[in-house]
Amino acid sequence: MADRLHLDRFLPYLLSVTSNRVSDRIARAYDALFGLSIPEWRLITLIAEHAPITQVELGERSRMDKVTVSRAAIALTGRGLLERSPNDTDRRSHHLRLSTAGEALYAQVAPEAKALERRIFGRFTAAELDQFTDMLRRIDAAVQEES
Repeated sequence: MADRLHLDRFLPYLLSVTSNRVSDRIARAYDALFGLSIPEWRLITLIAEHAPITQVELGERSRMDKVTVSRAAIALTGRGLLERSPNDTDRRSHHLRLSTAGEALYAQVAPEAKALERRIFGRFTAAELDQFTDMLRRIDAAVQEES
């Protein structure tokens, strides 16, 4: 009989399940507080950090597919939270930035995100969190090498 795969000890499974639980917790909080989906709050934050930015660049940074990015950008633009301007280097795309209303929303989202992070990860020391962050980055790099 082949080696059994025990999911409760299989690291890719544990990472996925835990990631899903954290994402679900965040999704509930941001929906209740701000009416934002996970893709929408990720775009708000990435645009706040990197504006002006194109949808292609948002997809690359967030690892979300282009349909998800497009739908989130359309929804946020429709709510008056994003502004689009022509991209002079690629006429097929636009640069996105937060509108005044988007900036105001980000000013509310950012502290809530940090507070939620503290509640979830507050039981760990700064050194443990630094080590965990380093390990996640190394896992990400290893996965990219396998691709």
